[in-house]
Amino acid sequence: MTVLRASLRNFFAHKGRMALSAVAVLLSVAFVTGTLVFTDTMNTTFDKLFAATSADVTVSPKAAKGVDETSQTGKPESLPASVVETVRTADGVKSAEGAVSSTSVTVVDAGDKNVGASSGAPTIAGNWTRNDLRSMEITSGHAPRGPTEVMVDADTAEKHRLALGDELRTIAVTGDFRAKISGIATFTVTNPGAAVIFFDTATSQRQLLGSTGRFTHVNVTAAEGVEDSRLKRDVAAALDGGAYKLRTRQEAADANRADVGSFLDVLKYAMLGFAGIAFLVGIFLIVNTFSMLVAQRTREIGLLRALGSSRRQVNRSVLLEAVLLGVFGSVAGVGAGVGLAVGLMKLMSSMGMDLSTGDLTVKWTTPAIGLVLGVVVTVVSAYIPARRAGKISPMAALRDAGTPADGRAGWIRAVIGLVLTGAGGAALLLAARADEAGEGSVYLGAGVVCTLIGFVVIGPLLAGGLVRALGAVVLRVFGPVGRMAERNALRNPRRTGATGAALMIGLALVACLSVVGSSMVASATDELDKSVGADFIVQSDNGQPIMPQAQAALERAPGIAHVTEYKWVDVKVTAPDGTTHSDGIVAADPTYAEDLRRETVAGELSAAYGEDAMSVGDAYATEHGVELGDRMPVVFPGGKSAELTVAAITSDDTNVDKGAMYTNITTAQRYVPADKMPKNLIMFAAAEEGKEKEAYAALKDSLAAYPQYTVQNQTDFKQDLKDQIGQLLNIVYGLLALAIIVAVLGVVNTLALSVVERTREIGLLRAIGLSRRQLRRMIRLESVVIALFGAVLGLGLGMGWGTSAQKLLALEGLGVLEIPWPTILTVFVASAFVGLFAALVPAFRAGRMNVLNAIATE
Repeated sequence: MTVLRASLRNFFAHKGRMALSAVAVLLSVAFVTGTLVFTDTMNTTFDKLFAATSADVTVSPKAAKGVDETSQTGKPESLPASVVETVRTADGVKSAEGAVSSTSVTVVDAGDKNVGASSGAPTIAGNWTRNDLRSMEITSGHAPRGPTEVMVDADTAEKHRLALGDELRTIAVTGDFRAKISGIATFTVTNPGAAVIFFDTATSQRQLLGSTGRFTHVNVTAAEGVEDSRLKRDVAAALDGGAYKLRTRQEAADANRADVGSFLDVLKYAMLGFAGIAFLVGIFLIVNTFSMLVAQRTREIGLLRALGSSRRQVNRSVLLEAVLLGVFGSVAGVGAGVGLAVGLMKLMSSMGMDLSTGDLTVKWTTPAIGLVLGVVVTVVSAYIPARRAGKISPMAALRDAGTPADGRAGWIRAVIGLVLTGAGGAALLLAARADEAGEGSVYLGAGVVCTLIGFVVIGPLLAGGLVRALGAVVLRVFGPVGRMAERNALRNPRRTGATGAALMIGLALVACLSVVGSSMVASATDELDKSVGADFIVQSDNGQPIMPQAQAALERAPGIAHVTEYKWVDVKVTAPDGTTHSDGIVAADPTYAEDLRRETVAGELSAAYGEDAMSVGDAYATEHGVELGDRMPVVFPGGKSAELTVAAITSDDTNVDKGAMYTNITTAQRYVPADKMPKNLIMFAAAEEGKEKEAYAALKDSLAAYPQYTVQNQTDFKQDLKDQIGQLLNIVYGLLALAIIVAVLGVVNTLALSVVERTREIGLLRAIGLSRRQLRRMIRLESVVIALFGAVLGLGLGMGWGTSAQKLLALEGLGVLEIPWPTILTVFVASAFVGLFAALVPAFRAGRMNVLNAIATE
């Protein structure tokens, strides 16, 4: 109990000094807790939605991947209406209803503005059924009664200010058709953001499937007392065959959840990874805090030892303080994490993904994980300072301050750090020179880990040289104040090294990702310049195929020399070695050879567009013994097979269509039934000589009525690629900001405790003439040089990681290394401002010290 009372007394006596460390724990725990609550809430939202929208048993075509899955033809897989009648006769069936559902539609308002979801969620069109009443209710108007009426969901109506009587145009593979809003249906469960529109059954069949008498699936309701599993068996027996896919409510919900869950898992683990980085940075803050507190209490601990306290009791006392810090920080972090999750939900809602706080899910494991993580990390971080405290002898009570130095431990640390850094550097070099991506990735991972640990361990050794170099450039211009700031930073290299290392981790990742991102953009731009000959590229924003009416509008645009179709056809190819592969072949117009310049290792690419001809990539040719002139059996959709002659073997030294097989679109049309022929995924166009600007404007005008498609010239395409990578990097930088904030707190804490440690010294400096302004400047400059020290380490380390990663990516065709010097220099300069910001409060407190009281401090 004596140890506990002493720990409590010390903890609350130094609560101000502990506050920033507690904030670091709070932030890290909040990020973990918030991530878990957010992803659990999203899972709950989708679980409720899938459970509400799934019938007791769903019957769908065997080829369909999901109820709303749309094939490359623009039409979903369907089954005959006779299946509905057959199902109704099965035992245990209360009712069976045919349903139509398609996601291959775009709905626009009177101004040709897309009224679909902006969050990436689908636009779902279909017929209004009794099953929809499980999750929706009509709150205005009525259900559609004919081809001129349509009903929309309330969320879509509210977002796009739609009202009863407004006209909507639906763009589907069968053509465009218009209808006026007759009703608005409101979800009784949370809709994460999909736009849903309903037609009457006949209109849905005709416009979405291309013919009446067919449905995409059948919703089956069980009779009272009949379990879903039994109903599924009875329906399967009635259908008498394996031509259809049957799923119970739970199976359908699980399948849908698996599709969404893969995305949520990636999101969750990515965010937890950044939380882990924040925890790692927080470790340095906590170690520094307890190390300085132990050093400042050397005389106090020495007196305790002289009064009979054992090493174990002193050690336990410090660890108990760490437990208290961990508990306080973790409890606050759990609460902040729930608030963070709510904030993320609001943010997602503002971006179009509607998430209700009514579904907020806080499992008991979430706060438990947060508390355990926070306390364990804090205690582990405080262990080394606690051991150091336990080694203080009773004679230390007679000394001024400071724990005994261990020169041998310093040399051991330096040797270990140099060995780890050297091993990590060698691994990064091996990664850069690897011939295979798998092998290189192992070396890269080992190199990153070893160099990171090595720099952390060797930090105090590097601090001396780097701080002096930085001081000569940054601090000497400030005269004696600058020299004092430099000496203060050099006074305790271990402390400076640990503080700089915390900032180093976040900045190293920023630099690495900047190098990789810039290199990817530069490589892709270089590849486009060399390979793409087309003036314009037309494609959908959400991966939809290009509808025939949009294609016709493109082909009518003036000033166009040619338009190239590009279709991806799923086929089965049998190689000369007898192996059969399910693969895809690009069916394109012969002009695609002009639109995409591909080098060949054998034959001419133009020959691959001859009758019953094709090309293969050189990697495939080498692996399966394919030679020029070989005839390869190819099975097309619909079951027809053909023998295509290999007329060209293309080089795979490219990023565009790497490994693709090509054939003429007329060849594919000869063997693929018209209803199975995929629509164009992308189209290319070339302008007539000297009419590039006019053709560009004409293409945009021709697609004005089809907002789901974009026309890009090569400049647009490059900018779009740059923007996409830039947006991804900005998200990553935003997440890394948490680690950098924790590192800044570490600088603040180090300076604050350093000011307390140097109270008497500061009083003496003030007594011999140092002004308050000079004192504050000295502390600010000390903070700046520590921050710049961490920036030099982090940016240098990150550029090394990024360079090795780019050399590894060069094996996949990303062969251009580009160092983003503007970003690197901006981050370096920003680090100086970070140092200034971190020093504001400690410098202000130091300037307010009473000179006489400071001199009298023991």
